[in-house]
Amino acid sequence: MSNLLEVIGLHKTYGSGEARVEVLKGVDLRVAEGETIALVGASGAGKSTLLHIMGTLDHPSAGKVLFSGEEVFRLGEAALASFRNRSIGFVFQFHHLLPEFTALENVMMPALISGKKRSEAMEPARELLTEVGLGHRLTHKPGELSGGEQQRVAIARALVLSPRLLLADEPTGNLDMKTSDEVHETLDRIHRKRGVTLVIVTHNEKLASRMGRTVRLMDGHILAE
Repeated sequence: MSNLLEVIGLHKTYGSGEARVEVLKGVDLRVAEGETIALVGASGAGKSTLLHIMGTLDHPSAGKVLFSGEEVFRLGEAALASFRNRSIGFVFQFHHLLPEFTALENVMMPALISGKKRSEAMEPARELLTEVGLGHRLTHKPGELSGGEQQRVAIARALVLSPRLLLADEPTGNLDMKTSDEVHETLDRIHRKRGVTLVIVTHNEKLASRMGRTVRLMDGHILAE
């Protein structure tokens, strides 16, 4: 399989002088097309920082991120935002759904922001909500949904523009065990059906064990696999 994503010599530092904190210290990672990876490690190891840089939500202090061979941080901010919108989906611990909109409207939102007509955005959103088991909840607003249902809406929203890469940061960190298992099953089904490359930051060893590969970070370094 070819590499979809390559991280080369990645460093990330915050602050300066005595307040300087080096979070990532020369990270190298290759993610193959269609692969599933769990990023694990203690709090403060740099997992979320690495994920955010892989998703271009944050810039590295040094190093490169290549997506299909293209060095993404050479792009201008507008081009980078456009690339991120069409190529990468994000799921976070907190779903960030818009409370005044229905589940269907929330899932449609990225497509509408990208310039698609409402009629174009509606069918993919409806199909994804059905795929994650919420075809009967299309017109419900987030306040009428359980925590697990809200997270499944967030997963559908992340996939509505058919990204090649799905990044998830502690997607079950705010859920009980039963609901976490339901979200795990949803992510499994999505990967099997759509073949999307999946990288998940998690403290949940059960979820990590379901991924094709586990990558461990410690003190800003990837441990030898």
